[in-house]
Amino acid sequence: MRLSAEEKSRIHAAVAAAEARTHVHIAVSVVPASDRYALFPLVWGAVAALLAGGVMALGWPHLHLREAFAIEACVFIVASLLFDWWPLRLKLVPRHVRSRHAQALAHREFAARILASSERKGGVLFFVSLGERYAEIIADRDTHMRVGEAAWKEIVGKYLAAARQDRIADGILTAIESCVNVIGSTAR
Repeated sequence: MRLSAEEKSRIHAAVAAAEARTHVHIAVSVVPASDRYALFPLVWGAVAALLAGGVMALGWPHLHLREAFAIEACVFIVASLLFDWWPLRLKLVPRHVRSRHAQALAHREFAARILASSERKGGVLFFVSLGERYAEIIADRDTHMRVGEAAWKEIVGKYLAAARQDRIADGILTAIESCVNVIGSTAR
């Protein structure tokens, strides 16, 4: 799922309004996926080919080596191409690998959008990776210490609940407003 141009426009307007109401730079990063995971179709294709070789060795022990190799090569090619289909490829990647890649990209985005920004001193990044179904809020040290981990987790939890109902843009808009509210309530 991708955001429409109208949804992106609403999010940009919400970020601009949020920054006008706080002393903190707020950034939103929504990516289709955190990685391409290009090796996973090949790995699973190789596993399928090895399994096919094992089945042939057990079921047809008199099969010639050339024929068995040709069948294994065909299984590898077909399985690799099948596993390269994006929705299936994402399902083949272990959850902890997807989470680790999404988290790494979130931290790189934070460094690029918040830490490297010379506009304001602090900042908050709301990061969403749609393919991995991953969301995270990363704040600068001072803002994070004032707000606390529990508040960020609650905001992410509300976003994820909205995302499960395919209300991605609404969830992001609610998260932006919630970030402004918690930042504003701790600044007093």
